[in-house]
Order: sequence, then structure tokens, then C-alpha cells
Amino acid sequence: MRLTNVKLGLFLSYGMSLAGWERLGLFARESAVYQALTSSLAEIALVTYGDKSDEAYKKRLGDIRVVCNRQGLPLGEYTQHLAAMLKPIFMSNTAVFKSNQVQGSDVAMRMAQALNKKFVARCGFLLSDFTERQFGQQSPEAQRARELERLVFTQADRVAVTTPVIKERVVKDYRLSENRVAVIPNYVDTTLFRPMPAARIPRRLCTICRLEPQKNLFALLEAIHGLDVEVVIAGNGTQAEQLRKTIKAKKLDVHLLGVVDHRTLPELFNSAEAFILPSHYESHPKVLLEAMACGLPVIGTKVVGIRELIAHGKNGYLCETSPQSIRQAILEVLGDTTLQERMGENAREYIEQRFSLKKVVQMELAMLSEVTGQKS
Repeated sequence: MRLTNVKLGLFLSYGMSLAGWERLGLFARESAVYQALTSSLAEIALVTYGDKSDEAYKKRLGDIRVVCNRQGLPLGEYTQHLAAMLKPIFMSNTAVFKSNQVQGSDVAMRMAQALNKKFVARCGFLLSDFTERQFGQQSPEAQRARELERLVFTQADRVAVTTPVIKERVVKDYRLSENRVAVIPNYVDTTLFRPMPAARIPRRLCTICRLEPQKNLFALLEAIHGLDVEVVIAGNGTQAEQLRKTIKAKKLDVHLLGVVDHRTLPELFNSAEAFILPSHYESHPKVLLEAMACGLPVIGTKVVGIRELIAHGKNGYLCETSPQSIRQAILEVLGDTTLQERMGENAREYIEQRFSLKKVVQMELAMLSEVTGQKS
């Protein structure tokens, strides 16, 4: 499908820049789907909150335009000037303004209203759900998140979520019609994330995550205490220092790599005998999808966001969040090469059938066609 009269403006999360994507190791992953869309749309622009240094990323973005805070204005003042900056780019075409996440989606909404353009509110994860879990359902943070979601979801021409579970809650909580909410999952570049079994190191587990309470990493450390396993953890967060102390005190064979570039993840995944994600909750975890695409046997906790992706014993292995259950899962998976091979092969096939970049690009185009009324 090609929509050669449609332009797309993607608004990064409030305060985020292309340089920020790069620091977090996310630039390649976040930009790939839009680079794949360029040949099917009239134009794509990334609206960032970075300064003029964001323009240096143009050469890596191909035909994608970068709109950034070239003058280094305070963010509030910058957003006040955005409509004037965007008007000449989007004036003559059918256009859709899309938010990358809920945070900052109100800016995309206001710009769409000011310039009479269509608005898609993307929700990779439900902000209200995460803040309720972190701060409590009645906390000011959760109330603000619900108010923001209600505002942007009810004003959007389409809400794009990553899972049916999120869609069900959005429809119920904000009283939206089913056809206003599209499910477009996170994609996996299956040519980049592919099996390389010869590189795998026996008894090595790997995980990639933020080092935060949600990820349940101390339970993982307790689970492996006394086991002949190595664990490699990529990511950063508020628990990094305490994790280092615990690893040292327990004399664990665990390596904290910090933030790693997304392009190096296939090598990291394929260096391990299995991948593990012991979280308390997830949304639609990209790292789990990418590990599965590499044909890795994956271990995940039986929680929202993970249990919907793993069919126990078929394309992965489910356990509870307790150290005892995590430990047993590790022993079962590492002790059974037949199980590993079966789950790894099924995981790769599962990802190829549902989450390939090509499939997700077609979903994006279908949604844009519906929103704009434009046909290929």
C-alpha cells in the first residue's frame, strides 16, 4: 500500500530528543519503522525536543525530516512556536500527527487541532497502569496520567495500542468505540534479530531491561544463588548500585553491562543459552520479542504483558515471580536441550508470523488509510 498524498508527523515523548534515543541505545529501533514507511508516504517528519544537534541525525534517517528546537528555547516556549514551524511543512497535504507515547501526546493533539490535521494517539504502554502500580491507584501521579489519557484518547481520530489487553482497558475506561482503537504491535527486524546458535555460551542467561523495581531483578539474583550459571544484564536504572553490591556480597557470576546499542543486541542474545525476563508486569516487551526472534529459549514470569506472548512449554517457559519459581524454571530450561530447541524454533516462527517489520508497516499504512480516507 502506498499513500503518496499523506504526510506523517511523529511527535517524540515530551522532552525527548534523537540524541536521547541514541544515549538510550534506542535510535535504530525507534526510527526503523518510519524509515520503512518513507517510500509509501509523501513525507515523514520527526518532531523532537532536542536542540540543533538533532539535525546531525538526518543522514541516518534518509528522507525523514527533523523538526527540532534549533534556537534552544525553553520547552514551553518551543511548543508555543511549533504550530508556526509545522504549518509550511504540512499545509498542502493530507496529514496525520501521531504521538510516540502518551507522555507528550497532548502536544501532538494541540498541533493537530491548530492546523486542522488528523491525530493518532499511540500508546505503547498504558501510562496510567504503570503509574498506578508504582505510586498507587489514588496517587496524584496516577490521577494525572488518567486525566491525560482521557483527554488525548477521547480527542484522537484513532488510538493505536500495542496489545489487545491494552485495547480492552482503553475501550472500557474511556468509553471509546472498538473501531477507534487499533492494535499495532511492536515490530521486530527479523533480518537483524536471527538465530546464531554457534555463538551461544553454555549456562549463560541474559536479560535486557531497566534496572528498576518493576523488573524484579533481586528475585533473579536470589534465584541463581548457588547455581552454576552466568547472567549478563544490559540496561541502567535506579537500582544499579544496589544490584552491584548484592552481586559482590553474594559472589554471583553476574555482569552489569549498562546501556548497550540496540544494533549490538543480536550478538548479546545469541551469546546466551537462554533469555529471562522476571518482571512483575510488562506492556509489550520489545526485548522479549527480539530474543524470541533470535530463536532463544525464553523464560518469563506469568504476568500481564508476558503471559500473552509465551505459550508455556511451546515457545517459551512461564514461571511465577518468586525466586523459588524462577530458580526452578532456570533449572528446567538449562537442563533440557530438547526443550530448548523446540521452544527456540517455535519462538522464531511465532515472531515471523506476527511481528515482522514488514507486517507492522502494513498495519501502520492501513491505519493511516482509514484515518485519512486515502487509498493506495
